[in-house]
Amino acid sequence: MNFDESLSYLLSLGHETLAMKLGLDGVSRLLALLDDPQKSYPAVQIAGTNGKGSTAAMLDAVCRAARVRAGLYTSPHLVSITERVRVGGGEVAREEFARAATRGRAAAEEVERATGALPTFFEQVTAAALLVFKEAGVRVAILETGLGGRLDATTAAGASVVAVTPVALDHQEHLGRTLEEIAAEKAAIIRPGVAAVVAPQEPAAEAVILRRCRECGVEPRLVTSANARVEEAGADGRLRVSFTTGRGTYTRVRLGLRGRHQLVNAATAVALAEVLAERGFEIAPENVVAGLEGAEHPGRLELREGSPALLFDGAHNAAGARALRAYLDEFARAPVTLVFGAMRDKEVEEIGRALFPAARRLVLTQADNPRSALVEDLVRAIPRDTDLSTISLAPSARDALAIARAVTPPEGTVCVTGSLYLVGEVMRLLGD
Repeated sequence: MNFDESLSYLLSLGHETLAMKLGLDGVSRLLALLDDPQKSYPAVQIAGTNGKGSTAAMLDAVCRAARVRAGLYTSPHLVSITERVRVGGGEVAREEFARAATRGRAAAEEVERATGALPTFFEQVTAAALLVFKEAGVRVAILETGLGGRLDATTAAGASVVAVTPVALDHQEHLGRTLEEIAAEKAAIIRPGVAAVVAPQEPAAEAVILRRCRECGVEPRLVTSANARVEEAGADGRLRVSFTTGRGTYTRVRLGLRGRHQLVNAATAVALAEVLAERGFEIAPENVVAGLEGAEHPGRLELREGSPALLFDGAHNAAGARALRAYLDEFARAPVTLVFGAMRDKEVEEIGRALFPAARRLVLTQADNPRSALVEDLVRAIPRDTDLSTISLAPSARDALAIARAVTPPEGTVCVTGSLYLVGEVMRLLGD
């Protein structure tokens, strides 16, 4: 298959969340037929509700600064599926992705013949990524967990270093209704013999994660607020921070990613970088600083200056919405217009309570995605005391962007949020 054919094939497997199948049997069989490419390099797996992608992006940037050839696997993508698979900081070439996907398809069809079940979109893309990393000769793979941890396809890679970023309520229909149940799913990536980094957690989640560590005989490396402090915050929301760890001190680091919540993610990335250094990777303190300062993570508090400014952030759950709200209140150029669309399985009312009061104008829309909530469903999430004259309804992302630009003065900010799928759709409209 060429690239277009491979993309068409993968998309034909169904939307990655609607057609997903949690479990490791299918992906493990798939990888075995591909000669287990994941055994060619050590891996770092990062799970959590929020911050896992940012932490992965920071660690990848640290590796680049240290000239450690790393593979980075993240999801979902915004514009092109090749965003999910990066080697040495660059997206995989379309031809290389197609070659890996073609091999993956042949193996997947063999799995189907043997078991009656065809590996899913996410399983096949994960396998393709791990195959690309082997062929590219990476020294380490950095894997962002897709959903949960215990049964996520990335867990089949058998990472020797793992991290759990802050856990919050999300994907309850798959992971459990309580914080403890969700934490247990994510903590399951901790296994005997791994090095585990644990970010600050809510007490209920922390208790579950630490119990898992004890059960596996793993002494976790705990990231605490005492390890990190904010020195100052720039006008654009980038923090200058200092970290003190058992291995060293990193002073006045200007984080490349915006928002106060990135302090925890950066501290977690520092801990992971130190684990890799202890395991023989040539990562010096100056590499850690350079990586944190140069890290990028598209679609996560990504600011584009202009008249008005454009701000992109997924904020697809309540915790993410609160982090975005804090950023808008402290750093965004006012007035703010929110372009908002969400998936129907999200707690839209709670997200709306956090975000909607920050906006002078609100444009509700529906992303081109089978999981999208209808605009009329989003209307029900509007707080009762909202001035309805400040709200616009748009049938598409294109219409929503046009309305937002028309009602926002040049000195203001248009913030596209509520779903990374909406963010990606708007970026495609802008020609990204």
